[in-house]
Amino acid sequence: MREDTLNSIANFFTRIVSRYMPDPLVVAIILTALTVAFAMLSQGSSFIEVTTYWGDGFWNLLAFTMQMTIILLAGYIVARTPAIDKLMDFLIKGVHSPRTAVVVATMVGGIGSWMNWGFGLVIGTLIAQKLGRKVKGLHYPLVIAAGYSGFAVYGVGLSGSVPLLLNTPGHFMEDIIGLVSLNETIFSPYIITMNLIILVTLPFFNAMLHPRNSMDVIEAHPEPELPVAEPDIKELTFAERLNHSRILGIGMGLFGLFYVALYLFKGGSVTLNFINLLFLFLGMTLFVTPSRFLAALNEGIKVVSGIIIQYPFYAGILAIFAGSGMIVTFSNWFVSISSAETLPISSFFSAGLINLFVPSGGGQWVIQGPVMMDAAQKIGASIPATALAVQIGDQWTNMVQPFWLLPALAISGLKLKHLMGYMVMILFYLGVVFLGTVSIWGFMMAGA
Repeated sequence: MREDTLNSIANFFTRIVSRYMPDPLVVAIILTALTVAFAMLSQGSSFIEVTTYWGDGFWNLLAFTMQMTIILLAGYIVARTPAIDKLMDFLIKGVHSPRTAVVVATMVGGIGSWMNWGFGLVIGTLIAQKLGRKVKGLHYPLVIAAGYSGFAVYGVGLSGSVPLLLNTPGHFMEDIIGLVSLNETIFSPYIITMNLIILVTLPFFNAMLHPRNSMDVIEAHPEPELPVAEPDIKELTFAERLNHSRILGIGMGLFGLFYVALYLFKGGSVTLNFINLLFLFLGMTLFVTPSRFLAALNEGIKVVSGIIIQYPFYAGILAIFAGSGMIVTFSNWFVSISSAETLPISSFFSAGLINLFVPSGGGQWVIQGPVMMDAAQKIGASIPATALAVQIGDQWTNMVQPFWLLPALAISGLKLKHLMGYMVMILFYLGVVFLGTVSIWGFMMAGA
């Protein structure tokens, strides 16, 4: 497809979104209303029943919310360390053209998200912000969207909630499907190939979306770049000396990292809590002193605040889906039209659609996972392929789910309407890659 055509389509979606897309919290409220209506119409639930489901489930994901918040917060802390800041400056040193800037932002966001989705979500935006202020003629909304688009591989990376959960001893479906090793999921040849295709091609697809007409370019606001977190020192008292102690900061950081190494040496599994602990103490070590670590933590809280307050809304929506039986009915419909070969495809599409209402890979898996795993066992579909198809469907529609765009918006200073037109284009492109992967995987592994 020619660049002119891509630009025309992107501009069309940008105009539509700019006119009709409200703020993320408003989107959550509208989705709540739609879910209430769907539950009443499709399941026959009364308004009182649906309201009860919603209220009772409002705090159901509180523990998981904390895990997700810490992943993002820990990722932010590591991304804001002086070492990573210098690394970003090094990576963009030779970047002078707008399209090269878009390529770099996409690749950094993608690699970072594969390592840790919170880290990738933040570093993709931060390096995009740096590029926006450095490269003349760079369309700022596109480079921020490109940095976020790397998030598309988060669920099949080292911090993916579903593969990590299935690899965790004692997970809630272990009696049914057992443990599913990471070699069967994120390290399988199908997923490794898919990730490589995305990391190689998506940056250039994003670059093709850059406006050719300079009149359409919105450059970054000329405000000074956010400095690396530094504490405010008023008087170097004994207490302040402790706050700025390298011995305490590095010592505690290395102590935590020593535990990480000990845990792995003893055969511990890579879980969400493990990833959180690793990144928190890596951040503490790289910040050197407790005071610098806390300064970055205070900045990070501003970035994650939108997630903290909005996650309960989506927990309430998930509770309606679960309590009314709507998610099971919906998933069973996809199962009913599936074979062993096509169940991963059905899982992919159903998860992508449900994720628009419930942007929580782990929370969604708790409800949808048992339905898909039971179907996979009954019809002989691949357990790993079906499970990962749910995760891939989730990460696919995250491209247009406003919830996870909140950190990028908070850091960049942009509005949702500035990014969403480009995210729709990226959604279409990734849909081809994702669908191709789950289709081939499902057909090759059926009955295995």
